[in-house]
Amino acid sequence: MLLPYSLQRAWRSALLLMVVVAMTVFTSAATAQDGALRIGSKRFTESYILAEVLAQSAAPHARAAPVVRQGLGNTAIVYEALRSGAIDVYAEYTGTIALEILQGKASMTRDEMNARLAPLGLGVAVPLGFNDGYALAMRAVDADRLQIKTLADLARHPELKLGLSNEFIGRADGWAGLAARYGFTQKPTGLDHGLAYDAIAARQIDVIDIYTTDAKIDHLGLRVLQDDRGYFPRYDAVLLYRLDLPTRLPAVWAALQKLEGRIDERAMIAMNARAELQGAAFDTIARDFLSGGPAATGPRGFTAKLFGDDLGRLARQHLLLVAISVGLAILLGVPLAIAVAAHTRTRALVLGIAGLLQTVPSLALLAVLISWIGSIGTLPALIALTLYALLPIMRNTVTGLAEVPTGVQQAGTALGMTGAQNLRLVQLPLAMPTLVAGVRTATTIAIGTATIAAFIGAGGFGERIVTGLALNDRGLLLAGALPAAALALLSELVFEGIEALILRRRR
Repeated sequence: MLLPYSLQRAWRSALLLMVVVAMTVFTSAATAQDGALRIGSKRFTESYILAEVLAQSAAPHARAAPVVRQGLGNTAIVYEALRSGAIDVYAEYTGTIALEILQGKASMTRDEMNARLAPLGLGVAVPLGFNDGYALAMRAVDADRLQIKTLADLARHPELKLGLSNEFIGRADGWAGLAARYGFTQKPTGLDHGLAYDAIAARQIDVIDIYTTDAKIDHLGLRVLQDDRGYFPRYDAVLLYRLDLPTRLPAVWAALQKLEGRIDERAMIAMNARAELQGAAFDTIARDFLSGGPAATGPRGFTAKLFGDDLGRLARQHLLLVAISVGLAILLGVPLAIAVAAHTRTRALVLGIAGLLQTVPSLALLAVLISWIGSIGTLPALIALTLYALLPIMRNTVTGLAEVPTGVQQAGTALGMTGAQNLRLVQLPLAMPTLVAGVRTATTIAIGTATIAAFIGAGGFGERIVTGLALNDRGLLLAGALPAAALALLSELVFEGIEALILRRRR
């Protein structure tokens, strides 16, 4: 026997432990959220802040601490999370509800919205007090030089480069309708909303889409162009919520209703500025606004961002995502690879399917999984990570078995071993180094891909990366990327030790 039975038992026990941990994670998550207000946010500064305002307003009146799912992505993902019951409420805008979600008219009233949303178990309430509309902006010096004040003026300058957010390009009330209304002939470049400000400041593009409460408009000397043909509707901030929320958590709902009319444009711009220009934390901004206290928080240094209070939580979430997904991939992939290893056509088909899964972009796969299972957070993230981990594990298992000399296999048979015994005592021990190398590759892939899970509220170090993108904060981006890189390095050291142990036991 080339691999001791005790090591095989330890291997199986480790896999069983991963399954138990996975079940515990799901059970704990469900228990933690029972009776708690679940709040979502989109992936831009204002939405992060408003989610914290809602959470801190509700917290004193809640039986359990509110659960905040920050940076879930664009409208489609956050709305799907609300519709499926993964969250209870989030801050949305009337123009987006009317045109993007309900595919209606810009003139739709709140009563009309509620009539359309009621069959879905959703409603609109609590206007927060400010309008945050879409607009296009360009550098003021260029606008003066070219005498551009309105969108109609801009249409007469097709040589100007437009960099627009991907959501604005694709949404019903976005670029396509705007281009048709004004006769724009430019082909815009898709950019992240936060990065677009850097691009226009660096003169890489000339025009961007903005939210009218963005803090960087004045900071970068931009001119907001007049919508002289009245294309954009009002985007009044409201709460989009599940209709069972007021009856399920009446005290919490009463606290949220007290926010009606409390935030005006000036206050929202000031809060956005503290986040984007001063580097203040979202929860601090919300706390200062609600208490009316001083807003004197200075920018956080890189060390404070790297070793922040959330480091332990994010490390735990990231590690669990990786360990559980790779463990499940082993449980699924190794037996499947063993089953098809001797059948050429079946093996090619199965590995081809696993390879095809690798080509599906992470965000696209996550969006599809959210739609299929009606849930956000850990479950779709684990499914996606498990699917991505299958290919290297299966391919290396098949390769390792194929490398076992035929003579060695025949020797085992000659000694009276059954096929199962030959596999367990001869072939798998010899294939183990190659198999472990596949697990090693899958783990490295999972550590990197797990950062994408933050886009659907699954946590991990990607949470810092997503927030850093929204704020265009390079320090926060690094504070998420460096721990992930450290975790990848640690996994390499662990696998070096495992491979050394296997080789030593084979001698």
